[in-house]
Amino acid sequence: MKWILTLLVTAVVLLHQDFWLWGNSRLVLGFVPMGLAYHLAYSVLAALTIAVLVRCAWPHQLEVAEEGVQREPSIGTEDP
Repeated sequence: MKWILTLLVTAVVLLHQDFWLWGNSRLVLGFVPMGLAYHLAYSVLAALTIAVLVRCAWPHQLEVAEEGVQREPSIGTEDP
């Protein structure tokens, strides 16, 4: 699983370098430049990658350690 996540992150980093679209003047849906459409799709891919990383690679021992800690109330949550 660790290798798959590493390959996923590496692929996302490499896809960020969109040098092949620098000279592309085509429009997507008639008004969105190709580079902007690519970065829109890339942003969605990056968000999904982060979600997968949090789901699969988050260190759960941090959550267990936090369960025993009493947290102070945040500002604005006190009872009147």
